[in-house]
Amino acid sequence: MDVRDRFLERTFEKLGLPYPKPSAYALELARKYGYLPYMIERYMHIFGSREELIEFLEAVEKGLPRYIRCNTLAIKNCMDLAERLREVDIIVKPVPWLPHAFRVENNSSAAGRLGSTLEYLLGYYYIQGLGSMAVSIALDPKPGEAVADLAAAPGGKTTHIAQLMNNNGVILSVEKNPVRAMSLSTNIQRMRVKIAAVLVKDILELPIKEKFDKVLLDAPCTGEGLLPIKKERKTSKDLGDIARMHELQVKLLEKSLQFVKPGGVLVYSTCSIAPEENEFVIDKVLSSRSDVELEKITGIMVGSPGLTEFMGYRLRDGLANCLRLYPHRNGSEGFFMCRLRRRGK
Repeated sequence: MDVRDRFLERTFEKLGLPYPKPSAYALELARKYGYLPYMIERYMHIFGSREELIEFLEAVEKGLPRYIRCNTLAIKNCMDLAERLREVDIIVKPVPWLPHAFRVENNSSAAGRLGSTLEYLLGYYYIQGLGSMAVSIALDPKPGEAVADLAAAPGGKTTHIAQLMNNNGVILSVEKNPVRAMSLSTNIQRMRVKIAAVLVKDILELPIKEKFDKVLLDAPCTGEGLLPIKKERKTSKDLGDIARMHELQVKLLEKSLQFVKPGGVLVYSTCSIAPEENEFVIDKVLSSRSDVELEKITGIMVGSPGLTEFMGYRLRDGLANCLRLYPHRNGSEGFFMCRLRRRGK
């Protein structure tokens, strides 16, 4: 073990995270599929069997189809959208378990045109992954509520939340990057959203003046769930990136909970399957709080429960109420989401 490995192992120990030491089998699969070995070792523990590990790796190699979300703020009948797209040779089919979601059936010929159709420009649909859409369903925003989307660009979730609220209520969409905030504003306009205000600010520096019924923290992450879409992720992030992101996510979740009304709900999500960025973040934050409880996610009929044990580390049982999506099980990018309710009235 070299100096950097020893440093990382000590860092993980201080953060309360398991340090993955790749087995011979993990090293073999890492060479075959082109991953960093630490990733394969962790997947062996996530899935629990070599057979499912191979299923996951093969699903990543295969990639994913494209998906779109029909925007009922702009077109009331989603089957009308499907017919309009068929006329320009884009064939879409509803996703049974996710409202307003459509799979692009002729992906190879249609994918390059999805962002340039008249229907796209009119805001009839948003190009969005299934996991990203599922997060807004997990939040379950209602008309008339006050909602905060605390890492909002480029706007897929903000515009979906507004759709679920039928443009009735208020949404604060926070984005710290001014360039990304511009794309957020553009998508809000294109998707016919009338109730969202964009604030360019780092949420860690945001004063807490208002409390919200619902808060979404789709936290910045290493993007480990995007492997089927971004193959470069196999080698682009190391354990140092995982540790740094874990620390940031803990800070962001602690701050975000302060924006939730007593009795209100926060959904924490990432496009990562890394337990260090998900269950370990939730477990660490809740270990110092008695005013927050984990709720079961309803409205999404697929997915796997959150992890309550990983590499010999035992986590709180309530994390089983969280939801994980995988490419080989759900046809989705890898995604994690967890619903937290602030106690009180």
